[in-house]
Amino acid sequence: MKQVNPARLQHIPVGIWVLGFVSMLMDISSEMIHALLPVYLTTVLGASAVTVGVIEGVAEAAAAITKVFSGALSDWLGRRKFLAALGYGLAALAKPIFPLAPSIGWLVAARFIDRIGKGIRGAPRDALVADIAPPELRGAAFGLRQSLDTVGAFLGPFIAIVAMWLTGGHFQLVFWIAVIPAFLSAGLIIVAVREPERPEGLRRVRMPLHRGELRRLGAVYWWVVAIAAIFTLARFSEAFLILRAQSIGLPLAAVPVVLMVMSLAYSLSAYPVGMLSDRMDKTKLLILGLLLLLAADIVLAFTTGVLALLVGVVLWGLHMGFTQGLLASLIAGAAPAELRGTAFGMFNLITGIVLLMASVLAGALWDMAGPQGTFLAGASFTLLTLIGLAAGRGRLRGH
Repeated sequence: MKQVNPARLQHIPVGIWVLGFVSMLMDISSEMIHALLPVYLTTVLGASAVTVGVIEGVAEAAAAITKVFSGALSDWLGRRKFLAALGYGLAALAKPIFPLAPSIGWLVAARFIDRIGKGIRGAPRDALVADIAPPELRGAAFGLRQSLDTVGAFLGPFIAIVAMWLTGGHFQLVFWIAVIPAFLSAGLIIVAVREPERPEGLRRVRMPLHRGELRRLGAVYWWVVAIAAIFTLARFSEAFLILRAQSIGLPLAAVPVVLMVMSLAYSLSAYPVGMLSDRMDKTKLLILGLLLLLAADIVLAFTTGVLALLVGVVLWGLHMGFTQGLLASLIAGAAPAELRGTAFGMFNLITGIVLLMASVLAGALWDMAGPQGTFLAGASFTLLTLIGLAAGRGRLRGH
């Protein structure tokens, strides 16, 4: 077990905190919309569950594809902040389209542009976190950013619930309210984030996506990506948690509470787990996170009441807290410093494509076999991930 002075865990650089608050504000905006969009699509515009799955999958896949190019570009430029700020700005500009959209096509376009913005900012921002954080605090830094980001994911649905109640279920007005934190987020990263100077002697990367550079990422990096890809098949879009709540008869105005509960569990666990990952075997924490997802899938497959639904949602949030920051920390630790943008971009490209397949499959299973078929399929893929992780456990030692 690594020995780290606990007092140092409190000394997370200011830049990590600022980036966390930037993410938090954007997540408030995005989750206000995301919490209501599946219900808005199915009840107001008459879309099917498959349509919801396709929209969510295509949107996230677009973000993932963009991340690989923005990450590589940040390595080529040797700078991260400009691309991160550009991504937050584009996402902010997309937000007013949601309340103005007259049809499903417009909502698809808005979701697409919003996720392109996420794709542009994602890999450079994560590489920037890795550049700012000391190596011995990397797990804590990623955990903190994830926690603050997820506080936004908690507050977003909460504000959406209050706004829906105050406006009598006026979707468009709630979408307009969501525009405000998005623009605050874009402004904050522009004025308050400082990028560290590039270390002297760090190798310049001319073609980050060249086959030779991708080989430099190393075997451990590609093993982490492979495990994460299988894992993503089990972790389809959270839109299906919302549809599950609707399927057991949760009132429309209360449906966003599902994402609130999930995000609260996620945010409360991500930072402590990040700190633990700096001092203990990361594989054990990943295994525990997968066991939490397995339990969540089983509970959500068979639940018939609100209490069991909330238990499943809490387990889902805890599994996110135990895995997402940890995977980011593993990627940052395995990749060479000059290729971190490319590393995060490739990681998100592969997992994003898998998420598209998982979301479409989840939607098809929902329409054919109902919620039970969807969540039991997720449990099966979780078991596959556990088997793969156990088989290659030694690869992650020291990372």
